[in-house]
Amino acid sequence: MNPVALLVAIGFAAMGTAALVRPAFIWAPFGAVPTTPEARSEVRAVYGGFGLAITGVLGYAAVADGDVRRGILITVGAALAGMAFGRLASAFLGDRTSFYPNWFYFLVEFVAAAGLFGMCVP
Repeated sequence: MNPVALLVAIGFAAMGTAALVRPAFIWAPFGAVPTTPEARSEVRAVYGGFGLAITGVLGYAAVADGDVRRGILITVGAALAGMAFGRLASAFLGDRTSFYPNWFYFLVEFVAAAGLFGMCVP
């Protein structure tokens, strides 16, 4: 059992489930409210459906081994690192934000990416 993959999968499961059930909950910390059906659909698709898909592949990676597991960990780690990079780039481009939610999620994404990458080192 790969505990890092399992822990990150649980985080994605929580995000995905919350996005499907209560889309406004996901965007509220960022000062946005999905007030139209299109906006709620977008939150459910990107945060909900994608989050649950990542939960599934990480769940598989938590119990599998070999090249497929390594590929999953690298892919999801790269996605999380890209998210963290986007937050960092935003700060360098002049968007100064408070610690929560942006820097908090930067740390979550960075640590999760590092953990997944670390599982790939032989």
